Amino acid sequence: MSLREEWTVFRLAVQFLTRLPVGEPAWSAERMALTPRWYPGVGILVGLISGAAFWAGAPVSPLFAGVAAVAAGVLATGAFHEDGFADMCDGLGGGATRERALEIMRDSRLGTYGVLGIGLLLAGKVAALAVMGPWTAAAALVAAHAGGRLSAVLVMATAPYVRDHGTAKPVERGAPGWGLGASVAAAALVPAALLVPWGAAAALALLALSHRLVRRRFERRLGGYTGDCLGAVEQAGELAVLAGIAACL
Repeated sequence: MSLREEWTVFRLAVQFLTRLPVGEPAWSAERMALTPRWYPGVGILVGLISGAAFWAGAPVSPLFAGVAAVAAGVLATGAFHEDGFADMCDGLGGGATRERALEIMRDSRLGTYGVLGIGLLLAGKVAALAVMGPWTAAAALVAAHAGGRLSAVLVMATAPYVRDHGTAKPVERGAPGWGLGASVAAAALVPAALLVPWGAAAALALLALSHRLVRRRFERRLGGYTGDCLGAVEQAGELAVLAGIAACL
């Protein structure tokens, strides 16, 4: 594939996962099917934005900086992944059957499980960031956003999509070239590894654990994944990486 074509695929990935302005990249089903390999790259971009917000908020207090970083990530993505996490909490928490769980997850209204889940998730991210200095936080945010998206890509590469239509339908044909995404995510971890070596190791371990636990939960209940499940495993991955680095400071 030419560099120009790859650039178009990357821009489509940015357009799909964020609200960042990328112009109007030429859309096609074939190009969209290739976008998952660039999801960790999009994560690096969002992580840099969040890291800049942390630096901007650091003079106020570490806690304020953590809130600013998380808010910047939410604004950059339009809460795309957070919405999926909340919907999966509602669906798996309130649905007694597979069919009912899928019905609840499609409902745009937010329930008790979703509110509690997203509240605890965001609090966990802010708490982890609040113990970091600006350089460490910036490196951790880049690693977290890339690692979380790699976790979602691995689900796409190894599990079936269970809906006939939905947000993730355009990219439900696996994740061709996912090795590129893994390489990008590995590169995103390098700055954190240089600053906090044991933290990077702990982040990888917790990322793998979160991936296993979250996907085990939704695959047992649904027999595969939905777009909401991808958002959930991505958000769990972000928190896992931040927690791993924070724990080793």
